Amino acid sequence: MSSRPGGAGGYLHWRKYQKRKQPMPCAIVIGCAPVVLFTGPQKLPIDQDEMAVAGGLAGAPIRIVKAVSVDLNIPADAEIVIEGQIDSELLEPEGPFGESHGHVALEDFNMSMRVTAITHRRNPVFVSIISQVTPSESSVIKKVAFEPMFLAHLRDQLGVRGIKKLVMHEPFTNLRKVIFLQFAKGTARTEVWRGLQGAASLRADCGKICIAVSEDIDPANTDAIFWSLAYRSDPGTDMHVMPYRAAGHGPKSGAREESTILIDATLKHDMPPLALPGREYMEHARTIWNELGLPAISPQSPWHGYSLGDWDERYDVYARRAVEGRWAESGEETIKRRRGGLIPETPVRNVEETKKRS
Repeated sequence: MSSRPGGAGGYLHWRKYQKRKQPMPCAIVIGCAPVVLFTGPQKLPIDQDEMAVAGGLAGAPIRIVKAVSVDLNIPADAEIVIEGQIDSELLEPEGPFGESHGHVALEDFNMSMRVTAITHRRNPVFVSIISQVTPSESSVIKKVAFEPMFLAHLRDQLGVRGIKKLVMHEPFTNLRKVIFLQFAKGTARTEVWRGLQGAASLRADCGKICIAVSEDIDPANTDAIFWSLAYRSDPGTDMHVMPYRAAGHGPKSGAREESTILIDATLKHDMPPLALPGREYMEHARTIWNELGLPAISPQSPWHGYSLGDWDERYDVYARRAVEGRWAESGEETIKRRRGGLIPETPVRNVEETKKRS
């Protein structure tokens, strides 16, 4: 069988052994503790011990044992361990295989491994994860670590004010390419742009597309993201393209330099409410739905109307009257407010506020 160490760390270790013209010791661990599995795909400094990090997360040292045929320490409680030597001189074709960016990875010359020993527990369980088109098990492992890491970088290292949440889009795009940032209402635009730039520059392979939204938008709901893009962003002033970005993780066909796009889709001014009944009405409707024994529902945000600042308390009166069947009272009031000399679609507030001032 063949295998290769993952990421830049494995490549740098391989180069070190290549310079010495020596094979590189390697061990493939199958079925280790979840905390070790979680630490494995994370991007740590080249000189940081992954077992030590796993032990820190677990709150206790990870039990290790010496491999039987190579000079490596391996998790003592693993189900199966395949030991071997990676050739530092010759590479062999690897692939094609499904990749997490959603495309098939075509053949590349990569490191090959000569197996020197296989050890296992009695009646071992062969444990595997799926890592192809996302969402997959490997992207879930990354997501729960990457998102807090990015948020901590913005909030703690860069001191970005107003940042509330960060979501890395997972389906198909595999976390790295698309990042959504959620900001508190009223956050200064300078902070929004510092956050966008910080998210796009923390890692060379993450943040090709970064979009900022306000706190009423669920950054995990792409429909809400598109709604915010459509009505809260002006491409001419709220979008910035930064050139000369590395292509990062993706298909190599036609690979070239890319760019980064940053978009501020936050709320810039007060707007009318979301056009759904208020929360109290929707909750009452759900109660009736359940009493009728209708199929279970899982409301998705936004599932009720809410204020976005541009509202008149008079409209709440109209709503209560409509629910109570007193809609005619509202009609009697509005007919008294008729005006001549106007064209259709003239905003009422423009006319009535002008009259008040005069």
